[in-house]
Amino acid sequence: MVFAVLINFDLLAFGPTGYGDEMFWGLTRTLQISLLAYALGIGLGLCGAMGKLTGGKWLKNGLEGYTTLVRAVPDLVLILLLYYAGTDGINRMLVSIGLGPIEVNGLIAAVFVLGFVYGAFATEVLRAGIQAVPVGQIEAAKAYGMSPFLRFRRIILPAMLPYAIPGMANLWLNITKASALISVVGFTELALATRQAAGVSKLYLMFYVILALVYLTITLISNQVFGWLERRVRRGQPKLA
Repeated sequence: MVFAVLINFDLLAFGPTGYGDEMFWGLTRTLQISLLAYALGIGLGLCGAMGKLTGGKWLKNGLEGYTTLVRAVPDLVLILLLYYAGTDGINRMLVSIGLGPIEVNGLIAAVFVLGFVYGAFATEVLRAGIQAVPVGQIEAAKAYGMSPFLRFRRIILPAMLPYAIPGMANLWLNITKASALISVVGFTELALATRQAAGVSKLYLMFYVILALVYLTITLISNQVFGWLERRVRRGQPKLA
């Protein structure tokens, strides 16, 4: 009854009379950005975690500066800085060597910016997971003559996942929410598509409630997926009381 009063379903229809097409397209772009940025962030985080744990002094200091700076500056400021200042810096460098400026693809820029920002958070999540692995297991693998890659794949990765997955789940949820910030640079995703629909129709309450419900649905589904993954990697381990 409440939804029937609050929501005009005709405006959510697909086609010229509704905004269903625009919002569905925005949702697909949001999920696309989030998945790609998450993969990039996990990749950067894994490299950063290994660098912090096994790298030299200069590498460790550089990674410490990276994670500290990114976690200290608000996400919105970093997005604006990396998108506008980064693009301007690249074009100035290209012009200085005799090449013309380039037009940065919005999707690629959005993925890179979010991946770079959340790679710092992933670094700390994965570093903590690796440090939770008992040292004796790693030393035993070395004694058996395992290569570093084999050690990581057979010993470290299976042992660290139970500790890292909760943090990785939280990282994914943060990225899906932060994807809405990409709209400030003019890239159309779910939040911008919803804001445009609300602005044209003047039904702000309806569209923003729908937007919140979509993000809530993504969160609930994600919780189920990561919960299943955590149960799977914890098979054979004693359950906490």
